[in-house]
Amino acid sequence: MDFALSDQQRELQEAARKFARAELPDLARELEKEDKPVPHDMLLRYGELGFLGVNLPEQYGGLGLGHLDALLVLEEFAQVSVAVAFPVFEALTGPVRTIEQFGSDDLKAKILPEVIRGEKIVAVAMSEPDAGTALTDLTTTARIDGDTIVLNGRKRWSSGASHSDYYITYCRFDGIEGAKGIGAVLCHKDDAGVSFGKREELMGFRGIPSADIFLDHVRVPEGNLIIGAGGFGKLMSAFGLERCGNATMGLGVAAASLEDALAYTQERKAFGKPIVDFQAVQMKLAEMAMKVDAARLLIWRAAANAMSEENGGLPTVYESSLAKCFSNEIVREVTQLGVQVMGGYGYSKEYPMEQRLRDGFAWGIAGGTTDVQKTNITAAMIGRRFNQRS
Repeated sequence: MDFALSDQQRELQEAARKFARAELPDLARELEKEDKPVPHDMLLRYGELGFLGVNLPEQYGGLGLGHLDALLVLEEFAQVSVAVAFPVFEALTGPVRTIEQFGSDDLKAKILPEVIRGEKIVAVAMSEPDAGTALTDLTTTARIDGDTIVLNGRKRWSSGASHSDYYITYCRFDGIEGAKGIGAVLCHKDDAGVSFGKREELMGFRGIPSADIFLDHVRVPEGNLIIGAGGFGKLMSAFGLERCGNATMGLGVAAASLEDALAYTQERKAFGKPIVDFQAVQMKLAEMAMKVDAARLLIWRAAANAMSEENGGLPTVYESSLAKCFSNEIVREVTQLGVQVMGGYGYSKEYPMEQRLRDGFAWGIAGGTTDVQKTNITAAMIGRRFNQRS
């Protein structure tokens, strides 16, 4: 057991840190102020530097490295802001991985290089007005009609809606009830019959568009099928890595809060000395550090163990749910402590701490709530899933 990063990993981490801190802070403030996503020219820069293909196969233009390498990069971006990090999250740990894991060779050859180069963005369309945590209640339908698939339905809480190019759309095939009828199909924002609702106004996550997606007799080629009916379990297995990405986004926010709090408390003076000299402040900083380091270790363990053959290259439900749930909870605690130690400056929009508090809260809702993660953890420990309907 070795907790040290390799030379290659440290170099990759440093390259991501250097780029993110030199080129992204001004952009992050702009995205927060104007609530707009990362512009296309910057996405191309991400791709040019290899940040959108760290753990994607070399045959498609990726670097072919491990999941831990990808999470090292993601954390550096997330320390600047979740908005500038979101395209990296989607490419390295999010919906793009579903295509890489389960898409046809033709679909992978078309989509993955576009994403890795920063030319296209892939989002996921899962939740519906009456199907969120209870995802198997979804009603969006898919019907095979010759060499096309016809989609009808409505999706909600799709991060990237109207901005992203492609949508991995979870749908029900042939009217089959429950999980057995669920699969996934890829559609494009410009496909006939695809439209978008009003942009959501959220507490945080500014710069990450979210809206309803309407699918009205949308026809896509049969080759856009990712997984057909009966593939729900496979689709969920890919969420082990997404949970680690989610956890890393929260970790980045928490780590940046700790860094700012450390700097501030050494500069700010009260009663003639830096406030870091007061024991109450020391206790808060130590609590922040313990939570950040513990979250990072849980995430790294899940990512490192995923590379073993017995895990099939993906993090286990148990380890990824532990990492996500813990990170989701500590980012709320750490950002709150950050606001407290900075006082009025922490609460002011002139400084990034209050934004981190707002952005940090969302990760325990997105990608499966903290309560769902705790159910996953217990189910993994006892070896069976729980029927929430009875």
